[in-house]
Amino acid sequence: MAPTVESNDPNMFKISADVPATANPLAEEPSEIASNINYHALYSPHFSSFKFESEQAYYATADSVRDRLIKQWNETYLHFHNVNPKQTYYLSMEYLQGRALTNAVGNLNIQDAYADALKKLGHELEDIVEQEKDAALGNGGLGRLASCFLDSMATLNLPAWGYGLRYKYGLFKQRITREGQEEIAEDWLEKFSPWEVVRHDVVFPVRFFGQVEVNPNGFRKWVGGEVVQALAYDVPIPGYKTKNTISLRLWEAKACAEDFNLFEFNDGQYESAAQLHSRAQQICAVLYPGDATENGKLLRLKQQFFLCSASLQDIILRFKERKSEKGSWKWSEFPNKVAVQLNDTHPTLAIPEIMRLLMDDEDLGWDEAWDVTTRTIAYTNHTVLPEALEKWSQAVMWKLLPRHMEIIEEIDKRFIAMIRASHPELENKLAAMQIMDNNPQKPVVRMANLCVVSSHTVNGVAQLHSDILKSELFADYVSIWPTKFQNKTNGITPRRWLRFCNPELSKIITKWLKTDKWVTDLDLLTGLRQFSDNEELQTEWASAKMANKRRLAQYVLQVTGVSIDPNSLFDIQVKRIHEYKRQLLNVLGAIYRYKKLKEMSPQERKNTTCRTIMIGGKAFATYTNAKRIVKLVNDVGAVINNDPEVNTYLKVVFIPNYNVSVAEMLIPGSELSQHISTAGMEASGTSNMKFSLNGCLIIGTLDGANVEIREEIGEENFFLFGAKADEVPGLRKERENGLFKSDPRFEEAKAYIRSGVFGTYDYNPLLESLEGNSGYGRGDYFLVGHDFPSYMDAQARVDEAYKDQKKWQKMSILSTAGSGKFSSDRTIAQYAKEIWNIEECRAP
Repeated sequence: MAPTVESNDPNMFKISADVPATANPLAEEPSEIASNINYHALYSPHFSSFKFESEQAYYATADSVRDRLIKQWNETYLHFHNVNPKQTYYLSMEYLQGRALTNAVGNLNIQDAYADALKKLGHELEDIVEQEKDAALGNGGLGRLASCFLDSMATLNLPAWGYGLRYKYGLFKQRITREGQEEIAEDWLEKFSPWEVVRHDVVFPVRFFGQVEVNPNGFRKWVGGEVVQALAYDVPIPGYKTKNTISLRLWEAKACAEDFNLFEFNDGQYESAAQLHSRAQQICAVLYPGDATENGKLLRLKQQFFLCSASLQDIILRFKERKSEKGSWKWSEFPNKVAVQLNDTHPTLAIPEIMRLLMDDEDLGWDEAWDVTTRTIAYTNHTVLPEALEKWSQAVMWKLLPRHMEIIEEIDKRFIAMIRASHPELENKLAAMQIMDNNPQKPVVRMANLCVVSSHTVNGVAQLHSDILKSELFADYVSIWPTKFQNKTNGITPRRWLRFCNPELSKIITKWLKTDKWVTDLDLLTGLRQFSDNEELQTEWASAKMANKRRLAQYVLQVTGVSIDPNSLFDIQVKRIHEYKRQLLNVLGAIYRYKKLKEMSPQERKNTTCRTIMIGGKAFATYTNAKRIVKLVNDVGAVINNDPEVNTYLKVVFIPNYNVSVAEMLIPGSELSQHISTAGMEASGTSNMKFSLNGCLIIGTLDGANVEIREEIGEENFFLFGAKADEVPGLRKERENGLFKSDPRFEEAKAYIRSGVFGTYDYNPLLESLEGNSGYGRGDYFLVGHDFPSYMDAQARVDEAYKDQKKWQKMSILSTAGSGKFSSDRTIAQYAKEIWNIEECRAP
């Protein structure tokens, strides 16, 4: 029996003496699970055994769940090893996993058993879940997409893995003060993560700097410089109601004991003695470190190469291990067993690195290595924004990766020769198409061009985005390789983003569809359409939404101190703060609404639709205008929320430190969501899909996946406004020519800020970005002024629609019913069939 602990504090949780501490890693019954949790509390101790409070209970519970995950992971890995299918490896600088406990017990279908087990130990599962910190491995949609994809890969029983970096301090934790946003380091690894399994036997050397040595036989070798070690940490990813459990393998950088200079240390030169250890720790310290300095650029490039080199060495070793057991093998078979997907341009260095490994370490000739590389690598483009299409200084790359620059130069030289020989009509386009931009003022390597030239497939992430890639960004390449370009509209996992985060609505959906198979076959949601006018369903639907709104209101009060009314319209915009995402348009609309409310009589105000506007998201630490927008939202909220004349009818709240767990609270409680980027600027967006799936209506532009969402849910259930993508260039030209006529409401909102109503902070630099006709940081590049009148008109339609709650509930039901297309299961099935050529490999 587990010992009990005496304490003077009668309220202190203790390890239960009534539940035996017995190891039972595959327990399914609540009593057995409780024993296994107790066992971990005592025999896998991370804390002293004198108390068993929520934090201790969380870690013991996570250890208990991990027991089963490791068994399933081992069986899945062994099955893959024995069958040796073609396997996909997904390379991404970001993963936004969210909390693992809810997802794991949900996917393993042991949620109720664990809830009952914890009750036997004096705890509630809901409280224990709150102890977990989000893994700080990502920033925005790119990372969350990667995590949704992993969930779908596992659920579809596909042979696939993810590779990433184990960032200790993440991007940053956002704190809101009177000055605006403050960045502090994430603390998710301050203690440890119970979901990681360190693999001390999986270590690879990664070199930086050095020089290229040419042997007498002409072979080239990269030598010298500094060498750090890549150590693997595996995070198990379980599929939904399947044994298959795949891996997110995260790399940590470290130096060896022999790299520690004992002589220098004993001589008092402490920093110098541990120089390589210090530099190794920097590599995985922070996601997207500032790159204004050369050291910052070198560190970012180090991170990207570290991910690519360690992952490819691991992939090649696994290929050899699996093949050698089956007898002889050839390198030409490598692409039949390995698919590598580059998630954006960050892992582009995988291309020259696989070439280097094949030529310099495996003695392949150029043509054979190039054939293997181009049949293995595929590239997903996520942006048309020029600043996000990476271009690296040639000087920095020669310094850090001299051998890779030789390889990139050769790829470029051969590409140019091919164009001149086969497509002479493109000669005048070559300067823009080639990989090396040799502009003497700023010579750079264009990473997107390297990806397009070297990949067998390039895909966009929404139909509009893919069309723009083919007609504009990569148009010249399409004329050479017309079949290379595809669309793969993004998706989200329905497990985390409906089944687990919104159990009330999930139960209603299952009841009316008479099945829960929609969780893995989201197209079944269309069955709700026939009931959209049913008053009983509408009542249940509204009740579930109200329960989520009340929960959200409690959360907002807890984290901001602002009390919000669950009976008001909950209007939410949460995403990275960026000028193209136009949070500024949202806050200007709120300011105009506030000014009009102030001008109304008390009776007139009573006829308005009460609204709570919530905005959340992180502004990059060095992005000044984005940080000004964060401060403006907070300053506006501070005035409106404390204005007794108006605060019954309007509140503006900034939700701090937006992450996956916050999204899981916000999205189920939302009624209107703003996806209002300038048309043609957002590649896809995935939060729009999450809101729509949860019955939230969208106000938005025809941008990214909004286009397809509107098609699926019905035009009448989408509040559309703004310029279309093909109109944007012409509107910018008109602006440059001084032909733009500003709407009086827009001018009124700006003047209200300048009047000082919202404080003394100087918002002129932010407002000036919306003014003038041209020039750096001016000319309203993102068309806030142009779209403002149609935005306000669309908001007026929202106000009217919300007054008819029967109609609103019907629109909400139809929104969920039309979201089936946006499952990441559909997206991943398309990748598997049309890009990776991999098939299901279900563990027995």
